[in-house]
Amino acid sequence: MTESEAYFIVNLVSGIGPVRAKRLRERFGSLDRALVAREPDLRSVEGIGPELSGKLANWETSTDAAKERKWAEELGLTILTPADAAYPSSLREIYDPPLTLYIKGKIPETWPRGVAMVGSRETSHYGLETAKKLSYQIAYAGVPVISGLARGIDTAAHLGALAAKGTTWAVLGCGLDQMYPPENDALAVKIVESGGFLMSELPLGTAPDKRTFPMRNRIVSGLSFGVLVVEAGRQSGALITARQALDQGRQVFAVPGRIDNPQAQGCHQLIKDGAKLVEGVEDILSELEFLIPKEQVATPRPLPGNLSAEEEKVYAAIEMDEAPIDVITQRSGLGAGTVSSALLRLEMRKLVRQLPGKVFVRTD
Repeated sequence: MTESEAYFIVNLVSGIGPVRAKRLRERFGSLDRALVAREPDLRSVEGIGPELSGKLANWETSTDAAKERKWAEELGLTILTPADAAYPSSLREIYDPPLTLYIKGKIPETWPRGVAMVGSRETSHYGLETAKKLSYQIAYAGVPVISGLARGIDTAAHLGALAAKGTTWAVLGCGLDQMYPPENDALAVKIVESGGFLMSELPLGTAPDKRTFPMRNRIVSGLSFGVLVVEAGRQSGALITARQALDQGRQVFAVPGRIDNPQAQGCHQLIKDGAKLVEGVEDILSELEFLIPKEQVATPRPLPGNLSAEEEKVYAAIEMDEAPIDVITQRSGLGAGTVSSALLRLEMRKLVRQLPGKVFVRTD
C-alpha cells in the first residue's frame, strides 16, 4: 500500500479527520503503518477511542475503497492526497490539510494563489453587482477567483470570473456526486468547461450539512492569498472563512456597505478589526504584488479580438473601472468624434455599456 492510498482509505473512515490523521502519522511514522497496527496500539493515540480504533483496524470491512475509486473514475474525477506531488502547495501550509481532494476539471500544473470571495447567501443588489464587478476584474487580471458555489455572493463571484473568461474554482461542502444548491448545477458545468474545477474533500455520497460548510471554508481560504468578504451580516458564515484566513496567515479584505444594511455589519466589523477596506480591485491587486512573486502572477487577459485600431485604444482607455467620456478621450489621444463613434460600435458589440452621465464601463 502506498502512502497516497493510505490517505485515501483513512479519509473514508468516518470520524478520522486531518488532526487525528496527523497524530496517527506521528505515532506510527506513516498512515500505511497505522492501517496495519493493532487495536491496542491505535487506542494509545490521542482522540482514537475503541470505536475509531475498531474502524481503523478493520478498515477493509468498514470502508470500500475499491468501490469509491471506481465511482470516482466513472464521474471523471481526479483524486489527490498530500502524498501526491500535484497536491496544492498552499494547502500543505495550513494546520489541517485535507486528506483527500476529489477534483472535477482541470488541475493547474502549478497552483497560483487566487482570491477567495465570500459573503452572504441573502444579499442586496449592491452586493451582487459589486461581487460580479470585482470578480470580473480579478479574473481579467489573470488571478483565479475561489468561492463555494453557494447562493448569493458565491454565485456572483463565479459568474463574474466566467464573464471575464478567467479562471474560477468552486469548493463544495458535499460530495462531488451531489450538487448544492441544485440550481447551480449548470453553473458548475460552466466552471469545468471554462478550465476551472470543482473540489471537495468529502467522500462521494456525502450530503451537505452544517458541519461540512465550515470544513469547506478552510479550503476556500487555504487556496488563496487573501479572502474578500463582499457582503455579510454579523452571523454570516463568511466571517468564519475570514477568521480561518487569519489563522492561515492570509490577508482579509472587506467591502463597506450602507450603514443601515444589516448585511454589511459583518464587513464593517472586519474593517474595524483591521481588514483592508476595498473600494476597487486595485486595493486587492496591490497586495497581491507584495505577497506573491511576480513570476506567479498571471498576465492580464488580452483585449477582445477583431477590433479596429481606434476601438482598441478606446476599449483600453476604459481600463478596469467606469470612465467618463472626457477621460476616455484624454487617455486614448483620439478626437472626440472618433471616440464617440468607437464607443457606439463597442456598445453595439456589447463590449461596453453606457451609464448615466456619459460614463462607460466594460461589460461582462
